[in-house]
Parts: sequence; C-alpha cells; structure tokens
Amino acid sequence: MVKLAAKCILAGDPAVGKTALAQLFRSDGTHFQKNYTLTTGVDLVVKTVPVPDTGDSVELFIFDSAGKELFSEMLDKLWESPSVLCLVYDVTSEQSFTNCSKWLEKARSQIPGTTLPGVLVGNKTDLAGRRVVDMAQAQAWALGQGLECFETSVVSKDVRETMICHQTKGLLSLASPLAHLEDGS
Repeated sequence: MVKLAAKCILAGDPAVGKTALAQLFRSDGTHFQKNYTLTTGVDLVVKTVPVPDTGDSVELFIFDSAGKELFSEMLDKLWESPSVLCLVYDVTSEQSFTNCSKWLEKARSQIPGTTLPGVLVGNKTDLAGRRVVDMAQAQAWALGQGLECFETSVVSKDVRETMICHQTKGLLSLASPLAHLEDGS
C-alpha cells in the first residue's frame, strides 16, 4: 500500500464557491454551511482519499485560496510546489470564467517547465436560469489547457467525487512533486 501526500491548490475568483466546495468535500457531502466569510489568505483542508481500483491513498492538502487581489502576493509563498490544481468558476459569471486564465497562469508559474495536472470546476449549476457560461465553452477551454472539466452545485450537495478521484488516480503516476509515505510512516 502506497500513501502519497499531495498539495492541491483551490483557486478562483471571490464568491465562486471554493470554500463551500472544500468544506463539502471534507464532510463527504454531508455538511453545507449557508454563510461564509471572505477567505483571507488560505484555509487548509486535509483529507485522505482512496485511489479507485488500488489499495493506495492520497492525503490531499487542499489550499483553499482567497480570490481577492488584495491577498495575491501572500499566495505566491503558500502556493509553492503544487501537485494538482482545482480551478473553480461560477457558471453565472462570465468574468469568473475568464479569470481562470489568470489563476491558471499564477499556479503554473509556481512550477515552471513542469506540467501541473488539474481540473476546471463550474459551480452553481443549481442556478440554471442565470447561467451564462456554457459547458461546451468550458470544456473546450479546459481541453486546450490540459485540464479535465466538471460541473457541480454545492448547494444541492452535488460534489462529484469523480473529479477528485480522477486527480488522485493521476497523482499515482507522478513522482517528483509528491512525498511517498509508505504505509503511513
């Protein structure tokens, strides 16, 4: 059994649902907090995730990052050496989707010359009547950036374990940015 440790950067504009996504993931979809305060800096969420079809697991250190420009300089140090990226946008906000390019560039600048695996997550699909970002548009952009694309709604507790499982399975094939912890030691 192999246990890996991985640093996951959760990035995106303010109020796209990053913290709600992290908290719902941590609670396995059982806890949705209705009121949130603005994340200042980074909140850390730690969860061990089994890798499907193996006896292995990945201990994810999820860095839930502030979306405000005010905290941008602080993120440089906290984002050092990421293993995986989760970009989040609000499907009702074209600007939050457009800004994913900026967030992706910032994350990739932390490991120049190396591929940073990740996912693009469109959140707030429960607001279908206000949707402005089409799934096909998001998928095309994600594909062009080498990212997987998913949609979800944390309000309806529709957090796709598959998006995390996809990433954890991919992490097994990576060696350099991960610390191998054999049998929990």
